[in-house]
Amino acid sequence: MNRIKDAHIIGMIEQISAHYQTNISNRFLRPVILQLQIDKLAWDRIGLLTEKLEMFRYQGFHLDELYLSIAACARFVDLARSNLIPNLKSKISATSNISDKILRDMAANNFPHNLDVFADLLNALLSVLLDLDKNSAGKKPPVFSQMPEMQNVSQLLGGL
Repeated sequence: MNRIKDAHIIGMIEQISAHYQTNISNRFLRPVILQLQIDKLAWDRIGLLTEKLEMFRYQGFHLDELYLSIAACARFVDLARSNLIPNLKSKISATSNISDKILRDMAANNFPHNLDVFADLLNALLSVLLDLDKNSAGKKPPVFSQMPEMQNVSQLLGGL
């Protein structure tokens, strides 16, 4: 399959990136998030989808790279739900500045909802990519069906 340059898909990725940077990996939550047991390759794949959009905006995305990034993000969502949300407030370091305390508390209180929104955005992108993959595969098997990493992505994103 050629590189994906579809404006709708690029827009979805931009929305995922903006949401992640603003609501998930902001200055209050990033130090705690980086403590999750996620390997460097997975962080790199998450970064491709959430931080390095400019590299791919004009070149396009490879479908398998998008799938791998979504799978890494799904593992992140699952780990954050199980390891961060239960005790996030105690993990965020205290600051002496009262305005920072309020913003920090807001980030911590809204994190579960923002993580769900992130998962929903990823699910929407995945759905569009799966349709594109199936429609363009023809008689060959779709790309996702040949990737073991994609086996339980929907379950991880759905929190099932």
